[in-house]
Amino acid sequence: MDLRKLKTLIDLVSESNVSELEITEAEGKVRIVKGGGAMVQQYVPVMQPASAAPNAHPATEATPLVVAPAVETGHTVKSPMVGTFYRSASPGAKSFVEIGDTVKEGDTLCIIEAMKILNEIESDKAGTVRKILSDNGQAVEYGQPLFIIE
Repeated sequence: MDLRKLKTLIDLVSESNVSELEITEAEGKVRIVKGGGAMVQQYVPVMQPASAAPNAHPATEATPLVVAPAVETGHTVKSPMVGTFYRSASPGAKSFVEIGDTVKEGDTLCIIEAMKILNEIESDKAGTVRKILSDNGQAVEYGQPLFIIE
């Protein structure tokens, strides 16, 4: 499962009233459980069936892998809407911000296009851009982390 997708799922569970989330996909199963203060996440890869050869050994049960959620330092700027993420005002134009740029509160970080309307997303904190978490032209969800500012 994609690490970004996993991070988004963890964030959604931690910010909601949901105490447990389990998702099964072709490549495995993820179970996220929110406890008192900690969150436990398990990833179990889907095992392929053993071949029908006479000497084949049966597939062994996969041991669940407990992964600690990645802790991002700094302030996370999240998407306020569902739409398409753009780093610049037009194709070929210079990006609003790059990693390492210093931004002030109110500076434009990106544009999210929703229903043919271009919405400028402004920084809600002053600091230095440490990570850009979306790719240009990528669809983003409400609450999806877009930038890390320290």
